[in-house]
Amino acid sequence: MKRSGTADLPLHYGQVPQWLADRMKKIGGAISLAIIHEYGRDEFLRRISDPFWFQAFGAVMGMDWHSSGITSSVMYALKRALNPISHETGLYILGGRGKYSRNTPAEITYIKII
Repeated sequence: MKRSGTADLPLHYGQVPQWLADRMKKIGGAISLAIIHEYGRDEFLRRISDPFWFQAFGAVMGMDWHSSGITSSVMYALKRALNPISHETGLYILGGRGKYSRNTPAEITYIKII
């Protein structure tokens, strides 16, 4: 299977509607936990770092497959779903887009404390 090529992703402005953000949190969290519990944290990280898998994951969560905002939307949903149970998974999702990206150093410091 050829695993190279290009894709034209239109730039989408605005934000994900709340109903979709909530759905993405629920579905993304459930899938992530299933992978972590069945295959381990390292396998989850391997999968989520694969761009083809990540794009498909975002589509399953409800994002348009060609959306330019899929990365930030998926990671925000996972941050909301997984950070409250980080003591169980050992995973912390930090940062965000825009003004939230500037909170990353404080988030790192907070995690070092706990």
